[in-house]
Amino acid sequence: MAQTKMSAKIPLLPPVLPPQGFSSFAHDREGDFPAKAVAADRRRGRGAVSNTSGRFEPVSRVSEDDGWDSLSDLPAFKTVVTIEKPKMIITRNQSPDISFDRSINPYRGCEHGCVYCFARPTHAYMGLSAGLDFETRLFAKQGAAVLLERELSAPGYQPRMIAIGTNTDPYQPIEREHRIMREVLEVLAKTNHPVGIVTKSALVLRDLDLLAPMAARGLVKVALSVTTLDSQLARQMEPRAATPAKRLDTLRQLSQAGVPTMVMVAPIIPALNDAEIEDILDCAFAAGAREAGYVLLRLPHELRDLFREWLLEHHPGKLRHILSLVQSTRGGKDYDARWGVRQTGEGAYAGLIGKRFQLACQRLGFNKNRSKLRNDLFVAPVPQGGQLSLF
Repeated sequence: MAQTKMSAKIPLLPPVLPPQGFSSFAHDREGDFPAKAVAADRRRGRGAVSNTSGRFEPVSRVSEDDGWDSLSDLPAFKTVVTIEKPKMIITRNQSPDISFDRSINPYRGCEHGCVYCFARPTHAYMGLSAGLDFETRLFAKQGAAVLLERELSAPGYQPRMIAIGTNTDPYQPIEREHRIMREVLEVLAKTNHPVGIVTKSALVLRDLDLLAPMAARGLVKVALSVTTLDSQLARQMEPRAATPAKRLDTLRQLSQAGVPTMVMVAPIIPALNDAEIEDILDCAFAAGAREAGYVLLRLPHELRDLFREWLLEHHPGKLRHILSLVQSTRGGKDYDARWGVRQTGEGAYAGLIGKRFQLACQRLGFNKNRSKLRNDLFVAPVPQGGQLSLF
C-alpha cells in the first residue's frame, strides 16, 4: 500500500544554480528520475514530471513506496472535469503591459499539458498542484454564456475587446464535449462584441461559421501560438496540443476565411527553440498571418521547479546552459515579475532575441497594419422577461 509522507513545505530552488549540481533533485535508487517524479507510465501523454503540493498548502505530500513496489499499483492520471458555477465571468485587469483590460477563461487548468505554461501556478488557488493536477484536474465554468449576457446587459457597460485564451486554452480537448467557448462566442457574435482569441488548437476551425461573419464586421482576431516546428520537441513540451503543422494549417484556413490572424512565438526558450524564431515567422507568414508577437520564457512560482524537472528528464545536457541564459535575462533570478520586463526580459541575450524578432518581422512585413477591432457595433443583450436566469 502506498504511504503518504507529510513534511514541512519544500522550498523553491534558489535562483542561482549551485556549482555542485541540483541537490533538490535527489535521485531514486535507479538514478533515472528525481525522487519526487511520478512514474512515467502513470503520466504518459502528460507534460509535467511531478505533482508536488501547491505553494499554499500547509504540508507537502509525497507518495513513497513502502518497500513492496506499492507505487506500481497506483492508477494512471486521467482527466477529471469538475463543473464550476462562478458568479461572474468577465475578469478585469489594470496591467499596463498588456493590450486588454478584460478577459474570459471558460476553463481552469489545461489538458494540453504545456510544461512551460505560466498559468500553472494558478492551480494552487484551488488547493491543487501546478504539476500533473493542472493538466488532469480541470474545471469547466458552466453557464458562462448566461453570465456573459447578464454582464453585457448591465447599465453603463462600455464594450472593449474581450481576450479569451490568455490564461488557459479555450479550445483544449474538453471543449469538444462542454462547448463553453462555443456558447460564449455565440453571445459575442449576437451582440457584435469584439473578441481576441489565443489558442494552440485546430478546434477553433469548428467555429468558423461564427468567426468569419464576425471578422467581416471587424469584431475578431485569432492568434495561434507556435512554439516550435519540431514535432518531437512539441510532443515533449505540449503533449496534447495540436502539432506544429496542424497549427500552421489552422492559420491558413482562418486567413483564407477572412479572419485576421496572428502568430505568437511563445515562449522563446533559450538554447531550446530560440534558433527557430525566423523559421516560425517565415512559415506563419506563408500561412497568412500578418501580425506577430513573442514572449520570453517565464518561470513564476512552482514553474521554476517544474521546468527544471522537465529539462532533467528530456534535455539534461542542456539544463545548465538553458537556465543560465534564462537567469541572464532576469537579473540573475529565475523570474522577474516587473511590468514591462516580465514578457521580454532584460540584458544582452534578451536584447538579441528582441532584435532578431524585430528584423525578421520587418523583412517579412509583419505588423505593418494591425487590425483594429470595432466597438461601435455593440448591441446590448435584452434579458428575456426583463431578467436573465442563471439556472
